[in-house]
Amino acid sequence: MKKIVIASIASLALATASMAAVNSHACAGCHGQNFEKSAMGKSKIVKDLSHAEIAEALKGYKAGTFGGSMKGIMKGQVGRYSDADLEAFAQTIGK
Repeated sequence: MKKIVIASIASLALATASMAAVNSHACAGCHGQNFEKSAMGKSKIVKDLSHAEIAEALKGYKAGTFGGSMKGIMKGQVGRYSDADLEAFAQTIGK
């Protein structure tokens, strides 16, 4: 039983790290490597947002309830992730 628990925790940690890496790489094209750019000259600079603001925006893009002209692009970027994944990712960026 102990081995199963340890393996589950290791798998979760690896999946979380992998998800963050994929997101960071996918985001860098528009938002910059350190989230310092305004994507397509239209978005807020993500590194200046709080973790809560980032999570709210990502979940809103997924639900289609957030983000004027960028809504369609961002919905496609975040739609495959769970709200928990988006929340965890938001904790890795911003302030």
